[in-house]
This record gives sequence, structure tokens and C-alpha cells, in this order.
Amino acid sequence: MKTKIKVALFTAALSSAFALTGCGQEDVKSELKENPNTINLGSLETNAVVPLASCAAPGWASQNGGTTGGGTAAETTVTTYAELKAAIENTAVKVVKITGTITITTRLSLQDQTGKTIYGASGAKLVSTDQTASGSGIINIKRCNNIVVRNLIFEGPGAYDTDGWDNAILDDCRNVWIDHCEFRDGVDGNFDIKNKSDFVTVSYTKFHYLKAPKPGGSGGTDDHRFSNLIGSSDGATADAGKLNVTFVRCWWAPGCKERMPRVRFGKIHIINSYFNSPASNKCIAAGVQANIRVDGNVFENVKEPINLMSGYTAVTVTSNNTFTNVTGNTAGSGTAFTPPYTIPALSVSAVKADVTANAGATLGGNICNTL
Repeated sequence: MKTKIKVALFTAALSSAFALTGCGQEDVKSELKENPNTINLGSLETNAVVPLASCAAPGWASQNGGTTGGGTAAETTVTTYAELKAAIENTAVKVVKITGTITITTRLSLQDQTGKTIYGASGAKLVSTDQTASGSGIINIKRCNNIVVRNLIFEGPGAYDTDGWDNAILDDCRNVWIDHCEFRDGVDGNFDIKNKSDFVTVSYTKFHYLKAPKPGGSGGTDDHRFSNLIGSSDGATADAGKLNVTFVRCWWAPGCKERMPRVRFGKIHIINSYFNSPASNKCIAAGVQANIRVDGNVFENVKEPINLMSGYTAVTVTSNNTFTNVTGNTAGSGTAFTPPYTIPALSVSAVKADVTANAGATLGGNICNTL
């Protein structure tokens, strides 16, 4: 019998501080089935976990002390709604591993916690079928710090404008990393960030709609496939100076109508992402005091890639974006912020292939991976 250590994980953990890495742990035996790159270090077979010491979030989530979630704490594996709810609400549980498909009977609430990772094993999915204003949504994350969510599919019942809930919401949270997730068919939207939330990075995440929108909602919009809202209203002035968010290597895929994202107040860095929804009215929308840097992205077959609304501060569209078969505005106005971090960038010619291959819940679990 032989000790086997997963070299790929260990190497990724020691990669450059500027690499895009995930933080976590997996049972070595199960991971070996997916990655045979191992070495023999002795005569005793063991399930020891390799410490992943250099896992760190990129972008804005690297600021303010960084974002590591639950780190290498012991995992709690859940397979049912009752187990998931208990693990999320238990402050002593620092790493939650979700397996299989779990139907969300009542929206989950993660509140007032610090240092937690929620991740999915391969194929893990959280599903909501409720389109009502009060019962919709999958998870609300509120007043939390240092949170990592990875490798999960969030599936809603479809867009319906009843002023309901998104698949996921960040509310008054700091240092959050959403990585390799897929958000689809949210009722009010897919994933919103609001109420003074700050230092957030969304990486390798896919947003789309597969289900037809339901018309006739009380909100008045018959097609509310509006994906991502940053800042809840023009009157939420406490958001000023907050809502700093990086979207890196994300995919706004077919079905998205608007809000990719729609921004108020924050400094938003959208880099190396792919937009290809023919259903679009507009993609990136700059609202009151929005400060947006659009850098090295690919826009194909969309309408209004850059929508300059009233009250925005500045939008910089760098020269290395590409626009193919688009209509509407592609230019910015003013000079947006310079990010206080370094993040590795793809050549724009490589963005589409990389994002379409890797965005979404495409990992084998909560493993470190580099750009």
C-alpha cells in the first residue's frame, strides 16, 4: 500500500500570489480517480489532506485582508435540504460540501457569520421551483464576512416580475468570493449585490436563462430576465464608496435580457468576460455614481454593450475589448478607477474559448486551480 499525494493540488497552492486560486480540501482517494498525477511517498496508504496554504481570492476580494472562507477546516457533507439548512446556520461549521440535487423548500439564510465555505461536489445543484414574491430565491447571505461559494449550480423556476427574490443575494457582506458557479432562471434576477457589500470577486461564473419568462407580474415587466444588480436603488446612498466588485472570466450567456451587470455606486472591474445573449436589450449599465472598468472582454450578437445611464461617474472601455455583430453604444465616458490589485489577463483572442470551457460549476470539488 502506498501514500499518494495529489501533486496538482499542492503545486497550485504554491502558485504565484497573482494566480486565480480556490481554497479547500478533498479526500485524496476520491480526487485521484479524477486526476492520476500522483507520486509515491511511502509504503502506507492514507486519506491525509494536503494543506493548501496559498489559496487566495483574486480581484477586489483580495483586498481588506483577503478572502479564504473556511480554509482547510473539516468538511460537513450534506445531501438533503434539512442537512444543508442546519450546516449553513451552524456557526461552528466552516466548510459545507453539497452533493447531488437539493430542492430548496424555504429560502436559505446565511447571516452574521465569518469564515465559511459552501461548495459543491461535481454536479451539485440547488433548485427552487417557487415563483411567488415571498417564497422565491435560493439563498440570502447577510451581514457576513470572508465567505467563499464555489462549484455550485443555482437553478430557479424562471423570471417572473413580482418583486420577488434572486437566486442569491449578498446583503451587507464583506470579502466574498463566488467562484465557478452557475446561476440560471432566477425569479427577480440571478445574483444581486447590495446594501454596503464590499470587496467581492465573481470568477469563472456563468449567468443565463433557459426557461421562458412568465408575463403578467405585479412589477409590470413581462420579460424580467435581468441577471445582476449591484446597488438596490439610487436612494441607497450608504452604498457610496462600497460595492467594489470584480467580475473575471464570467459568461453572460443566452437568455440574459439586461443587468450584466446594472451598477450603482461601486467600482466595478469587468475583465476577460464573454457576453453573447441575443435576447439582450443592454448589457453593462452604468447608473448613479457607477465607476466601471471594462477590460479585455468579448461581446458577440448583443444589443447595447455599454449603456450610459444618468448619474454615472465614469466608465472606461479599454481598447482591448472586441465587439462582433453588436448594435448600440460600445464607448465609455470619463476615466474610471485603476484597480488596486494585479490580476492575470488573457489576450482577448483567448477569452471566448477559455470562458466557455471553464465558466460554471466545472470543477471536481473545492480544489485549488490556477488561471
